[in-house]
Amino acid sequence: MPLPFLTADRAFDANDDIALPFDDHDQWRRPYRPGPWRVGMAALALLLASFVLLAAVIIAAAGALGGAGFTFGVAVLIIAAALRLLRMGVWVSRAGVRRTGFLRTRTVPWPKVSAVRTAQQPVRWLGLPRTVQGQALMLVRHGGEQTQLLTDHNSDFLSRVEAFDRAADTVEAWNAEYAGAAAR
Repeated sequence: MPLPFLTADRAFDANDDIALPFDDHDQWRRPYRPGPWRVGMAALALLLASFVLLAAVIIAAAGALGGAGFTFGVAVLIIAAALRLLRMGVWVSRAGVRRTGFLRTRTVPWPKVSAVRTAQQPVRWLGLPRTVQGQALMLVRHGGEQTQLLTDHNSDFLSRVEAFDRAADTVEAWNAEYAGAAAR
């Protein structure tokens, strides 16, 4: 079963010199692959869900259908959380840039984007409260409001500096293509 949200399109690997290698720019795409930390956390959550599902089967076999239903519901919630964890990140299309978090998603249309740039600043390490010095891809709106899109210390790019640079360059190229087209 293909899971298109897990991998970036192969066009990024095959065409290093082309920033926007897609035929269909209307489809939302993640310009990078999920990192090993994110995939590992989701795999552990799915492993936990398999044990919870096994417990639900055992509880159902023991005759406690109410407890089995509750345990099955917990397993479904763990699976949904693991899939949402894999969907988190930055997505781009002709419509704009979308930052998908665990609980909410925000989309900014390209005409409202003033700039997308990389900045050296304190960033959170793996999303935890601890901050370290690193790089962040910042989205600047026309009103001056700044939003942090990606960091080189999040679960997608920790110890993958080249992947962060490539993803940042790709998002900047999408910005140049579509924010610049809106200004013309």
